[in-house]
Amino acid sequence: MLEAVKEILSKQLRVDINSITEETNIVDDLGADSLDVVEMLMTIEQEYGVIVPDDVIATFKTVGDVARYIENNQQ
Repeated sequence: MLEAVKEILSKQLRVDINSITEETNIVDDLGADSLDVVEMLMTIEQEYGVIVPDDVIATFKTVGDVARYIENNQQ
């Protein structure tokens, strides 16, 4: 799942996928804003069927946080 999240972020933010790691901070390292995060989560919801509640979104700091959440909540 980590690779899938990296690919989504790479395409969406036009960042080299090789520069994204599990510890990469979505906002600080990749420069994502709240709209970017919402777009990423919409893509994840569409592709993987994982609904992410608003209160959980605020807990995502790193790419690994997102990947772990998807893995633990996939239907």
